[in-house]
Amino acid sequence: MKVPQIVTLAVLVFLAVSSGVTKIMLVPQDVMFFGEYGFTNPLLVIFGAVQVVGGLMMMFVRTRVIGASAVAITFVISVVVLVLAGSVGPTIATLLALVFLGLTIRRTLAEQRAGS
Repeated sequence: MKVPQIVTLAVLVFLAVSSGVTKIMLVPQDVMFFGEYGFTNPLLVIFGAVQVVGGLMMMFVRTRVIGASAVAITFVISVVVLVLAGSVGPTIATLLALVFLGLTIRRTLAEQRAGS
């Protein structure tokens, strides 16, 4: 794995885990923001747990595709909520993260095919 790929993966893991932790901790800003779109506290904790577990799974080659896919699903949901809220900056940042998650999934699958 090349240095830019490692850095990209590290940033994605950090984004997923830190985003998930804020939801699990029920940070008031997240509770208020997602609550406006029907997220209850238990649902927000589950959403955050998926992000944390997915982010941690991305650290290992064997579980990277599943972890990145789980994180991508949560980020797509976040993009929908951000678009509904009219938050342009965070929407663009989350879409960019989704692009890199997709590239990570594609690259990992290609490496797994080449190795088998």
